[in-house]
Amino acid sequence: MGFLIGVTVLWAFSFSLIGVYLAGQVDSYFAVLMRVALAALVFLPFLRPRLLKGRQRWVLMGLGAVQLGVMYLFFYQSFLLLSVPEVLLFTIFTPIYITLLDDALFGRFTPFYLITASLAVLGAAVIRYDGVDGGFWMGFLVVQGANLCFALGQVGYRRLSAELPESLPRYSVFAWFYLGALVVAVPAFALLGNAAALPSTDVQWGVLLWLGLVASGLGYFLWNLGAVRVDAGALAIMNNALIPAGLVVNLAIWNRDADLVRLGLGGGIILAALLLNEWWVRRRSASLA
Repeated sequence: MGFLIGVTVLWAFSFSLIGVYLAGQVDSYFAVLMRVALAALVFLPFLRPRLLKGRQRWVLMGLGAVQLGVMYLFFYQSFLLLSVPEVLLFTIFTPIYITLLDDALFGRFTPFYLITASLAVLGAAVIRYDGVDGGFWMGFLVVQGANLCFALGQVGYRRLSAELPESLPRYSVFAWFYLGALVVAVPAFALLGNAAALPSTDVQWGVLLWLGLVASGLGYFLWNLGAVRVDAGALAIMNNALIPAGLVVNLAIWNRDADLVRLGLGGGIILAALLLNEWWVRRRSASLA
């Protein structure tokens, strides 16, 4: 859980940096390409190809292509169809996808995880719901594409990791994840990118370096590592913890407007969902002991 909490704080800062310094100023496809390429550079020196079988390498590359590459393509496209509040609102359904996909890949069904995940969705909705325009449901579907890709990447890594020996140092093979994302990011920028909208200031380049080396490089590695060490219910709930965390950071540093009552109420519901999930997991473990 510590990894997930730490990355949530890390990504909460990154969300504000993107909104303040990059959104609408730097080509989004170039930003994605830079983030993925820099993240790959972090782990390439540690790569030991022989530690994974051929199929496992392809699976890990596929997970990177989906969780980072395709997810970002959906996510950035959604901003052309929706307002920022609507995008944030529609991302809250990820916990539901986490629970359903995890049960499907591991061959089980855990109704209680759906209950706690739904509570996390409710908490995020309390924070973010500001009404939506009925003409933007295509945008809703695009955001769900991003949500599904992010959820599938996390659950898929949990499934792959279950096949790997515990002694395997994960950092020695994780470069495959980013190489897979590059397979998507490079042609996406080549076909859809705008070379006239590259970073033009030192601050923008600095933000991209931070996002690539730290938020993407270190962040996705630790998040997926944390995803393996918790149950599906906790992972699902933590996917929505970024919403209140991001708003708190945005309010504290950039003094952006936020409804503190709704922020507190929604954050409390998400925390309650996490505590309820932990109580249930411990109770189930005790009954099986």
